[in-house]
Amino acid sequence: MHFIFSDKAVLLFDFWSVHSPAGMALSVLVILLLAVLYESIKFGKVWLLYRALVNMSPSRSEFEATHQDSSSSESPPVSRPRLRWFLSQFGQSLIHVVQVVIGYFIMLAVMSYNAWIFLGVVLGAAMGYYLTYPLLSIN
Repeated sequence: MHFIFSDKAVLLFDFWSVHSPAGMALSVLVILLLAVLYESIKFGKVWLLYRALVNMSPSRSEFEATHQDSSSSESPPVSRPRLRWFLSQFGQSLIHVVQVVIGYFIMLAVMSYNAWIFLGVVLGAAMGYYLTYPLLSIN
């Protein structure tokens, strides 16, 4: 097998059959956007993990309240860290499944051995990274 530059291909499903240059351009655009979405989901997973870790770490006031001397009759505020952890873990798992499915779709599209589709994936991954990863440095 080798990559070919052609305007004819069948991508992912039988109904996604391309037979014209305009159809190939549209297919490359769809695959490019799919690759951008894949990179955005990777960013979203990192952001959600960061937010979960920030929310689960005790704040200074909670830390001081739990480490007061035992003579105080006040009890610290009750939080539900296990429920938050479960919901966070469940959400991250769902996002991971979506990421894996999209990743396999992209891989199968590249396995059509169409060079235009491959270039669309590479350009989409580069654009997705360029657009999303600078957001990690913003608080």
